[in-house]
Amino acid sequence: MPAVGIRELANLSMVIARGELLRYACGKNGYTARFEDRLARLIGVKHVLTVNSGSNALIAAMAAAGIGPGDEVLVPAYTWVSTALAPMAVGAVPVLVNIDASLTIDPQDIERKITPFTRAIVPVHMQNAVCNMDAIMAIARRHGLLVIEDACQAVGVPYKGRRVGCIGDLGAFSFNHHKNITAGEGGAVLTNDDRYFERARMFHDPGAFIRDHAPTSEPLFSGLNCRVSELTGAVLDAQLGRLEPLLKTLRARYPGVADIFSDRPHCRPSPHNDPENAVALSVIFDNPEEARIFGQTRGAGRLIETGRHVFSNWEAVLCKRSFHPRMNPHQWAHREITYHVEDYRATLDILSRTCRVSLGAQYPAPVMALQKRTLRAAVTRLSAQTNGVLA
Repeated sequence: MPAVGIRELANLSMVIARGELLRYACGKNGYTARFEDRLARLIGVKHVLTVNSGSNALIAAMAAAGIGPGDEVLVPAYTWVSTALAPMAVGAVPVLVNIDASLTIDPQDIERKITPFTRAIVPVHMQNAVCNMDAIMAIARRHGLLVIEDACQAVGVPYKGRRVGCIGDLGAFSFNHHKNITAGEGGAVLTNDDRYFERARMFHDPGAFIRDHAPTSEPLFSGLNCRVSELTGAVLDAQLGRLEPLLKTLRARYPGVADIFSDRPHCRPSPHNDPENAVALSVIFDNPEEARIFGQTRGAGRLIETGRHVFSNWEAVLCKRSFHPRMNPHQWAHREITYHVEDYRATLDILSRTCRVSLGAQYPAPVMALQKRTLRAAVTRLSAQTNGVLA
């Protein structure tokens, strides 16, 4: 459950008392505007635009960057399905890329999947596990590609002195119920580029046709209504104060929990692309059966069983199915894009042998101590079953 309480209630009460629920009626003095300013300072990015979901943040980012029909967008085969659906929403086609043991997009497979029609790479920082952004940015610069970071599941997480979401050309956050901070639903577009920001702002507010809050040199174009209400902004403004303590707790607990799985004969913590700032833990086992058994432990779960985070469950993507056949982006592709399961065996193998382990961000210390004993007992039993002796 997300942490919510008196701070969120106080902000919501103030919005109700003012009687202005539309964020743009509140101007720069509203909670949503304040949240955007505070988040921009925290992340270290010039522009933040709050929208109504992480999915729409990705779509708005792609629209802002001018991605469209005929373009190919590289996305990992392990991510929430919206990452792959976002290119389709703007007329582009997703090209799936395998993950590596870090559970993020594999830079080597990125290189293999680039074609003359590739326009952008979408690295996804999955469940607070950061991508190898050094390698990805180097590839993008070498090939002249855009980088749109999907940091929906890693709001605020550091990467080598910076924060994810501001390293690429654009970034996307989610404030869904399960994210680091939440308003139930919500998202944000992040960028240091003035033009991308202007275009994202027009896209999210039907082209800014009836607003005077967004003076722009960009020609007006049609967009979608992705605005949030001031109620959402009020909750997010309160939630932002909880973000750093949350990340501090996760960072402090990581070593003690990861140590449970170190020096084991049949499992190991998954590698991290910035070990000093690790705030997420997954454990890789030698075979799927070991992962299946351990995944039944409280506080753990096998990644292959995470539904629409796994590409093989993306029916609309795999079947190339759009909301209208004449709007199907594959008809504008320069080549036939295929989604054969056998091409992503590397991803399925990793996910079938990997369990995510909770670091108990909301657990008080005594409960976390009990959780660590539970995890240690489970992996010890598994070691005994595997080796025939007590590990």
